[in-house]
Amino acid sequence: MGEAPHRPAGALSLLALFASLVSQNLGAAIAKSLFPVVGVAGMAALRIGLSALLLLAFWRPWRHPLARRDWGNLAAYGAMLGGMNLCIYHAFGRVPIGIATAIETTGPLVVVLAASRRALDVAWVVLAVAGLALLLPLASGRALDPLGLLFSFGAALSWALYIVFGKRVSTLASGQAVSLGMLVAALFALPLGVAGAGAAMAQPAALLAGLGVALLSSAVPYSLEMAALRRLPRHVFGILVSATPAVGAACGAIVLGERLSALQWLAIALIIGASAGGAATAGRPSPDTAGV
Repeated sequence: MGEAPHRPAGALSLLALFASLVSQNLGAAIAKSLFPVVGVAGMAALRIGLSALLLLAFWRPWRHPLARRDWGNLAAYGAMLGGMNLCIYHAFGRVPIGIATAIETTGPLVVVLAASRRALDVAWVVLAVAGLALLLPLASGRALDPLGLLFSFGAALSWALYIVFGKRVSTLASGQAVSLGMLVAALFALPLGVAGAGAAMAQPAALLAGLGVALLSSAVPYSLEMAALRRLPRHVFGILVSATPAVGAACGAIVLGERLSALQWLAIALIIGASAGGAATAGRPSPDTAGV
């Protein structure tokens, strides 16, 4: 009976996290629908640049001085954030959102498993590899753009490195790392966007659409995730976030009419299972280290 008051808060945290996933993937689907207007690089630059402005205005990171040693890690963190966004948008332009996000999810899975010494984690690797194998054109029977797959793996690598460098800047003041990191990402992405889209990026309609995508894909999900993290255990958070590919596939189907085969859905399910399993067991001691 003593735990009853905490249940509504826990339910609200789950709802906030689910809303975050929907918002992020809905923003991705809307962004993809706008690729013909400003191009992939232009849309990515609008999202990152406007997200940086929103985060800087909200967090005002200049209020807290940075130590010299933090600048290098912050620059690497921001570069990986920019690279992750650019790669996944280029992937979205060539393959369905659900498939691209499924491959991207393997990035954080590798980070989790690389730090593990549990024999059970071999099963998660096998499950993830099986899912990836089913997504390859030779296995699926439905041709997927090879460059789209390459960009998806590039997003996975960027996400893995983003986590590594994010850990190094996690001690900075609240919101400082993500706002300054997004600024670095914007400095990285904006020249590419301008080179690809030119004056089209400055059109009022494009700016308004970019602002909507920035809110849906960055500002809203980040705020909701922070609210959820206050109440949810880290492994529960990781398990729920592993559902991202399924939510992405659903948003792609609803907004863009993307349809996946049964085999591709099976592949996504295997990767989700591997990510959820890795998140569930990541914080638990292995039999040979228990009690150390």
